[in-house]
Amino acid sequence: MLPELPAVAWALLAVSAFVVGISKTGLPGVGTVSIAVFAAVLPAKESTGTLLLLLILADVFAIIAYRRHVEWRMLLRLAPAVVIGLGLGVLFLAVADDVVARRVIGGILLAVIAITLLRRRAQRAVVEHQPPQRVAAAVYGGLGGFTTMVANAAGPVMSMYFIAARFPVKQFLGTGAWFFFLVNVSKVPFSAGLGLITPEGLWLDLLLAPLVCIGAVVGLWVAKRIDQARFESIVIALTVVGALYLLLRP
Repeated sequence: MLPELPAVAWALLAVSAFVVGISKTGLPGVGTVSIAVFAAVLPAKESTGTLLLLLILADVFAIIAYRRHVEWRMLLRLAPAVVIGLGLGVLFLAVADDVVARRVIGGILLAVIAITLLRRRAQRAVVEHQPPQRVAAAVYGGLGGFTTMVANAAGPVMSMYFIAARFPVKQFLGTGAWFFFLVNVSKVPFSAGLGLITPEGLWLDLLLAPLVCIGAVVGLWVAKRIDQARFESIVIALTVVGALYLLLRP
């Protein structure tokens, strides 16, 4: 029931599953590498459903770690726009073929990288000149809902919003953990209905789940011990390569 893949592809999937765990508990944004790898190794649309279940598993670890640090009013403010964004994402996946989906995922990843770089270079300006709360919730919530449905790539988008809200670190991580858990769980019936969750994908998830758990535990340990700026630079470079591959792949 497992997909037939070369040894290199299996190795990349294993590393990506490990990275999924780390990204949820210690290094937000690193997960874009996993998105690129899964979409390159598996059929692009199917990759989103397969990766989704692994993300939910990692979300559980993040909730346990930061369960006491969540701003529920912020999540309620985002909810309407996120629902609209999810709906648009479902419609897109229903009509797009695998090639279009792969190209869009690659484009979204490049946009996500641009947002991340902008955040790193202009973080103070974002904090000091934040837009009105309702406008920000509508823009970031809608974009976050669409990108998470199409490519599981809402992390950097929502990070910008949480930074603009001036969240302390633990509140940032706790609110983000609950946001992505609730959104990812709500995506399951849509992904199943669109055929993105397959028997082969479920077996693959079962095989990779232990690596996600290990990565989540390691993420908690390394969060305070790694040079964040250098690590992010490496991750961004690898993600650019993965995104370009998706865009240029015939």
